Order: sequence, then C-alpha cells, then structure tokens
Amino acid sequence: MSEAKKIRIAIDAMGGDYAPFSAVAGTVLAQKTYGDKIKLVLVGDQARIESELKNLNAGDLPIEIVPSAQVIGMAEEPVESIRKKPDSSIAVALNLQKNGQADAFISAGNTGAVMAASLIILGRLQAVSRPAIGAFFPTERGAAIVLDVGANSDCKAQNLYQFGLMGSIYFSKIFGNENPKVGLLSIGEEQSKGNELTIASHKLLSAGDLNFTGNIEGQDILKGKADVIICDGFVGNIILKFAESIDSFLGELVRRQVRVNLLAKIGALLLKPAFKDLKKNLDYAEYGGAPLLGINGISIICHGRSSPKAIKNAVGMAVTMVEKEINHLIEARLAANGSFVPSEVKQKQ
Repeated sequence: MSEAKKIRIAIDAMGGDYAPFSAVAGTVLAQKTYGDKIKLVLVGDQARIESELKNLNAGDLPIEIVPSAQVIGMAEEPVESIRKKPDSSIAVALNLQKNGQADAFISAGNTGAVMAASLIILGRLQAVSRPAIGAFFPTERGAAIVLDVGANSDCKAQNLYQFGLMGSIYFSKIFGNENPKVGLLSIGEEQSKGNELTIASHKLLSAGDLNFTGNIEGQDILKGKADVIICDGFVGNIILKFAESIDSFLGELVRRQVRVNLLAKIGALLLKPAFKDLKKNLDYAEYGGAPLLGINGISIICHGRSSPKAIKNAVGMAVTMVEKEINHLIEARLAANGSFVPSEVKQKQ
C-alpha cells in the first residue's frame, strides 16, 4: 500500500504510568498486527524510544519517531500544562493531526491534558456543543458504551442528546448494530424520576429520532438493557472508577478464600478457565481506550496503566474510526437534526 493511503496514527510515547515501554511495545504489536495498512508515529524522547525499540528487537520496523522535548505529568493541571509545554509529546502529536500528518492520536497520559489539548488544537466538529468521552462496559449481552465519563461535569439536556447521538453512531459502526438502544441513566425508570437535567433530557430524547428506550437505573448497565448509556461526566466518571475496581476486588476475594479453604482451592483450580474468561471480559485492555467523541479529529484516551495490549487495541479502534468515517457521520446527523442543535452553537454559526 502506498504511503499516502496508509492510516497514520500518532502515539504519545511518554504518557502513562509505564511510559515509554507500554506505548512503544504496544506500537510494535500494532505494527505487526496491521502491517502495511498503517503508518505509526511515536512522539516523545527520541533516545528513550529508540532504546525501547532496540530492546524489543524492533528497530527495523517502519515506525517513525517524532521528537518532543517536554512531558506533561499525570498530576499536572491540564490547561496550564498545555500552555506552558507547547513541545510536550501530547501537543506535538495532536499538531501532527491538525497539520494533516496524522489521521488519529492515542495517549495513555494525563486525561485532562489530552482532553484539553484535543479541544484547543483540533477544535470541535461543526454543531457539537461539547465533546464527550465514551467508555465501554461489559454486559450480559456483549458491551455497552457509557458517555460522558469525565469530560463534562455539568451538562444541559441538549448536551446529553448529542452524547446519545454520537454514541449511537459510534456503537453502530463498531459493533454493526444499525439501531442501538439508547438509555438515560437515572434513579428510576419513570420519566418523572431524576433531577432537573434527567427530566429535561428525557423530554428531549423522547422527541428525537434516536432509539430511546427511556430511563435506566444503575443495575441495568451490566444487564445490557441499553447499548448506549448517557449521563453527565460527573456521574459517568464515578461509575467508571467503580467499575475499574471490580476486577481487582473479585480477584482478591477469590484469593482470600483459596488461602483459608481447601475446597475453595480445589474449586478455583476447576474454575480456572472460567476465571480467565471473566478476567478477559472485565479487562479494559480489550477495548483499547476511550474515544473523545465530538472533536474535529480522532483522539483516543487510554488508561494510565495501559499495557502494550491496550495500546495495540487502541490502534485498532483508531483504524476503525478512520475507516468508518465516524466524524463525518456525526456531522451529517447533527446537520439533519438542526432543531436539536443547542442555541449557543447556532449563534456561533
């Protein structure tokens, strides 16, 4: 495949708890998986990246390195760090996409900084009021996407409607479900239940053209009652952090029982294959990362503890987003639903 036709992905090599190893090793896995279909670019400390590639015996792979002199730490204040560190690996990688040298961006770095830089450097899609982070959750029926899980603590009903629209398009193209069910997270199934935001959002969603199934409660998420679950980022982030603790909690619970109970130890050995499958279903690495939907580009936010496997799967997610033209579909759908475009966005057009 010619260089011009390859999907170009810029990867922040310096972001995450295990940088640059995880990013570099994940990039190597992705290069071996997708081959000539992609062009991967690692951004960060050139000497450290080259050292990692050498240790992985991957120096001959066609992986490009773009140097950057600065790194944004995991605990740094997002907006301030973007302003003070224009040569950070996050900013340099996103500018490659802005300048047409990359089609997508991946980072396991500071989530707030990735989100702020994506918005500042790439901007929003036409008619999108607020971008949203979408995270996948395993369910009894497969998987569901929850958004927003952290980009917007305070929202309006119009924002939640757009989250539902963007999530529906993304879910339909990722899983081949042309009419995904959209649920509004609330404290009761009745449309009168909830706070002012959920009540107003229910009215707006009911009047739209999404496959809106009404309110769902917390226990309905893992049951798979809805494919796309919408809420504000404050609630969504709490749910996400709670869900991330389940895997380690269950593992520790089993280990504790095995240590004190011989029958439990025998049972654990017999159920080892089942435990392995359960761990796989709960592993965030299987989904790669969380897309920041609504920006004028592709930005995928990976967990700070991302493994090479997670980075590799994030590359796969980026490839799908490019091939399926997710952003084009979102813009087209919003243009067709003009009556649901927030007033503050209309005034800017």
